[in-house]
Amino acid sequence: MTRRAQDDFYDYVNGEWLETAKIPEDKPSTGGFQDLVTSIETQLMTQFETWAAQPESIPNTYLKTAIDYYELAMDQDRRNVLAAKPLAEHLSILKTIDSFEALNDVLYELSLKNFALPFDLDVMADMKNTQQHALYLSPASLILPDKTYYAEENEQTTAMLQEFFDMSVTLMQELGHTRAQSEALVEQAMAYDKALVDYVKSAEERADYSLMYNPRSMDQVAAYTDRFDLKTLIEKLVAETVETVIVTEPTYFEHFSAFTETDHLPLLRSWMYVMTALRYTEYLSNDIRVLGGRYQRFLSGIKEAKTFEKAAYQTAFSQFSAAVGEYYAKTYFGPEAKADVEHMVATMIDVYKKRLEQNNWLSDDTRTLAIKKLDHIGVHVGYPEKLPKIYDSLHVTAKADGGEFFENVLALARIRTLAHFEKYSEPVDRTEWGMSAATVNAYYSGLMNIIVFPAAILQAPFYSLSQSSSANYGGIGAVIAHEISHAFDNNGAKFDENGNLSNWWTTEDLAQFKALANQMIAEFDGLDFAEGKVNGTLTVSENIADAGGLSCALEAAKRESDVDLEDFFVNWAKIWRTKATLAYQQLLLKVDVHGPAKLRANIQVQNLDDFYDVFDVQPTDPMYRAPEERVHIW
Repeated sequence: MTRRAQDDFYDYVNGEWLETAKIPEDKPSTGGFQDLVTSIETQLMTQFETWAAQPESIPNTYLKTAIDYYELAMDQDRRNVLAAKPLAEHLSILKTIDSFEALNDVLYELSLKNFALPFDLDVMADMKNTQQHALYLSPASLILPDKTYYAEENEQTTAMLQEFFDMSVTLMQELGHTRAQSEALVEQAMAYDKALVDYVKSAEERADYSLMYNPRSMDQVAAYTDRFDLKTLIEKLVAETVETVIVTEPTYFEHFSAFTETDHLPLLRSWMYVMTALRYTEYLSNDIRVLGGRYQRFLSGIKEAKTFEKAAYQTAFSQFSAAVGEYYAKTYFGPEAKADVEHMVATMIDVYKKRLEQNNWLSDDTRTLAIKKLDHIGVHVGYPEKLPKIYDSLHVTAKADGGEFFENVLALARIRTLAHFEKYSEPVDRTEWGMSAATVNAYYSGLMNIIVFPAAILQAPFYSLSQSSSANYGGIGAVIAHEISHAFDNNGAKFDENGNLSNWWTTEDLAQFKALANQMIAEFDGLDFAEGKVNGTLTVSENIADAGGLSCALEAAKRESDVDLEDFFVNWAKIWRTKATLAYQQLLLKVDVHGPAKLRANIQVQNLDDFYDVFDVQPTDPMYRAPEERVHIW
């Protein structure tokens, strides 16, 4: 089969791979990002096994604690013997709650034990004063992935809810309830969930995260409900008086009484019971662990549960990811690569600055502030300078000392929750990373105005010293510029150089930017994919970042002496190679702010004139887009 770049560039680069690639039985997809994740996971699982067998080889006390936890997680015999008993004991507190007064008496304890509640409390930087922390109040999550699934015309709803019901009823029986009791518990939990649907936002509505900033006085928050004593809970968690709370979705809390009246208590209690139980299944016997993941596997089309050994490693990694990431980065990420990537970042920022200086639609005032923001972007490559201070507080009672896995899970949850709320009274640590150095990803934080590139993504196909500079710019270079572009996407553009929510645009410039953003929305909106449609509004921020990232990376590649634009474009398409289950693709269409990988690869190159020259794309070719329809923002 002859594949032409002019017909379908993604297929031209990845078609042969797609014909033979196999999706792992325990995953929803495979491809550039995913294969790298699997490779690193295998590498670190082997390392964990070595450390467990040879404890004298463990490099530091933080990793020793991680291995103590890992060994408890790996004790399948003990977990199987205990089965659901630890969870049943954990949930028993709910049986004593026969009134909202009784619920309020234990609300603080439930929060420390990570029980499901009809609201979430969080501490993060204040959006309008990012030097300090603020307390955020948000709605609970729904059973279905997004509120749009609850629409009557959604054909997937019935099957999804039935799968959730069947799984949860079986779990309730494992906890010692009769079939009739189990069905009643789950039916009540699902009825409570349905009562929340009208008041929460959809994924599309949440995509504009500046709208989550709605400061309310503590008196206003307390007035949302006379059933939950939110004021006492909040001030007990942060251990001081709180004057202002940021309410992320006011409509939900303005209607809080609609699902927290006294006659709702039985439904609420069942909802808390079922949803909390599901949070903890992964720490129980192997059978219950597999059962507890059944619904999520159904949503993504995953055929099999991950192995017990992989699950044990992953739960240990998740608890100690920063320490494991530090080890990984220092072991496998060399100074030569770090220096080269930092050179690429500096080049990309310089390209961006020149583009802003030469921009033909920004006024001088807005341009000056945009460049100021660019100059203030913090750059973190490889791994952070230090571990979060909580690592000095993490303690595990090892198996040799009589420790039980579930008890350690609860103890660590309590430590982490208390430490998280202690941050409220502390200044924001702008050096703390939001992901492990062993994570195959990168991010831009609008609140910190920083870009972070973990060591794990800084390897082939994204980056390699053995690849041409153009291939590297088409890979990690485009990722770097993508993250820089987030500072100027439809969300990032609302935050200033210090990460504060602030309008630094003139009225005319902002109107022009919105018009260009609308062009990007139109370019993707309604495209057919995976038997569904792309939501251009949901994905606009990532598409703007892709467009700016690819365009600027292209310019940077052209600055190098060994420029090879075919290498550049081919590696861009290669990093997006993905093979996924239909169910997973359809799920992402509904909830993911990123567009489908194939469309990210194909559509963005159509906006670049050089692509047409390199691959001789003509007006009669499917990959052709007329010049006046090509979207250019940054």
